[in-house]
Amino acid sequence: MSVFYEFEDVDAFTTGTIGQPGSRVFYLQARHGKQRVAVKCEKQQVSAIAQYLRTVLNDLPPPDDRPVAGALELVEPVHEAFVLGPIGLGYDRSSDRLVVQLEEFRVEDDDDLTEGTIDDDDTDTDGHIRLYVTRGQAASFCERAEQIVAAGRPDCQWCGQPIDPDGHPCPRMN
Repeated sequence: MSVFYEFEDVDAFTTGTIGQPGSRVFYLQARHGKQRVAVKCEKQQVSAIAQYLRTVLNDLPPPDDRPVAGALELVEPVHEAFVLGPIGLGYDRSSDRLVVQLEEFRVEDDDDLTEGTIDDDDTDTDGHIRLYVTRGQAASFCERAEQIVAAGRPDCQWCGQPIDPDGHPCPRMN
């Protein structure tokens, strides 16, 4: 099933999790009016998006506006449109917006890898979301992403691996 959303103006662009540390599921969510779309993703993807957006924001004037704190909450129930694969990020000078492009993760099977053939018919079945977010929304997303990522399990001081609520077998502690 093909999913395509393009939000030239979003009310909210946020990230959040469902579940307990160690078994959390990460989501990106965009909302405009009553329309909303969520994408399941990995913690590292959330962190990478925030890191890139911070880098771009450092080269731009500080944001004039910020979304209200409640707009950054993940709205449930979350119905994922797809699992996140490739990510495209950029800046559109003409609209002074950051562009976030999210594409569906696609597993290619052996039939798709037939040598010498290109099947353009398969490209229109992938999910695709394009968002244009303000500098304020991007800055708020970065702050929220950093909080969400840091709220996970603490790292062991000896081995650096995450510690479960029940502890963990530390390879350095024998």
